[in-house]
Amino acid sequence: MDLWTDSHNHLQDPRLGNPAPVIAAMRAAGVGRCVVNATCEADWAAVGALALAHPDFISPAFGIHPWKAHTAADGWRERLAKLLEIHPHASIGECGLDQWIASPPLEIQRPVFQYQLQLAREMRRPVTIHCLKAWGPLFETFAECPPPPRFLMHSFGGSIETARRLLPLGAYFSFSGHFLHPRKAAVLEVFRQLPHDRILLETDAPDMLPPDEIISHPLPENLNHPANLPTIGRALAAALGMSAGGLAELTRVNAAASASSAHSSGWITPCSPSQYWNSDLRQARRDRE
Repeated sequence: MDLWTDSHNHLQDPRLGNPAPVIAAMRAAGVGRCVVNATCEADWAAVGALALAHPDFISPAFGIHPWKAHTAADGWRERLAKLLEIHPHASIGECGLDQWIASPPLEIQRPVFQYQLQLAREMRRPVTIHCLKAWGPLFETFAECPPPPRFLMHSFGGSIETARRLLPLGAYFSFSGHFLHPRKAAVLEVFRQLPHDRILLETDAPDMLPPDEIISHPLPENLNHPANLPTIGRALAAALGMSAGGLAELTRVNAAASASSAHSSGWITPCSPSQYWNSDLRQARRDRE
């Protein structure tokens, strides 16, 4: 069975219910590892508990989502730094900027995002970035407060021109199943043009539901089960002209590389080239060169 890496989900979200059967379903479906992202201080403890309970399966990310920037309470910076010290393999996220929503405004989002970028550089941690309809403000923020050497643009829906500006800065780009809807064909075309060594895969569960024909694990209320990842991956592999096994291994290796700015690469151990250079990955290497 191919083993897939979910680079971004929210297993702590109460909409998914008890995480134990969710994780069991993920493992049975072929998910080998995942990054669970916090969204605000209120769920940091839940994310940390999941990571401690499933250290072979979950890598935690702690941060404040732009939608919840207004919830940042006095002392949150110090508490976040302390939490990252307790979890040496953790990354920072989900954080970023969003102009799709009216509130909280960018004036509140930006300083919260900037501190998380600063902390990522100081503590040598990867960061997961959410950006929606805010590409101009994102680059302005980067000019004032650069990102760490490697960072993930999760559920990347930007243009290829935007991606080309982000690539030299160290960006990786994760694809979610929602982009398999026909109306999102432009996003799929962007991923066809990205360097293969910068592509990751995610569910963003319980959100970003893929098309009906991709859903292997249906949930009520149009929620996205993270065990849908392998079917999402197989559909993306077909769109990229790769084998499913090739994409599963490529995205696993890329996930390890994107996390390598942390204190340790403990959450994923990259395999040697001889273990994964199938024809798909030899092509990816040629693309990089």
